[in-house]
Amino acid sequence: MTDNTTGSCLCGSVTFEVSGALESFFLCHCSRCRKDTGSAFAANLFSTTAELRWLSGEDLIKTYRLPATRHQKSFCSACGSAVPSIQMEGTLLVVPAGSMDSAIAVRPDAHICFDSRAAWEDQLEQAPRIAGLPG
Repeated sequence: MTDNTTGSCLCGSVTFEVSGALESFFLCHCSRCRKDTGSAFAANLFSTTAELRWLSGEDLIKTYRLPATRHQKSFCSACGSAVPSIQMEGTLLVVPAGSMDSAIAVRPDAHICFDSRAAWEDQLEQAPRIAGLPG
């Protein structure tokens, strides 16, 4: 993905633009990412060359770094939505795929830390698929 793409948080206070190539798209099943998202995995886009520009709400962004690890998560302090972060001493842009408003033209490259997946995840394919809210 090389076009300019935009994204935002749930409340719309934080908006951003990413310019350049998003090089990787991983679905991480580690326990830390599951805690971050409250879900089966985190879906993140990665780039070592793309540039991030905050359009609004930069002052609302908070970052939590898990002590003694490289694990971190940035989020909107108003609504809690995950937002992009610059990691690895400024060398890596991490963009939560769900924060993107523009279409993502790439498919995930891989499920990572798959051996750490939640035990219930193996049952997901058997769950019914409902187009809207259950009635």
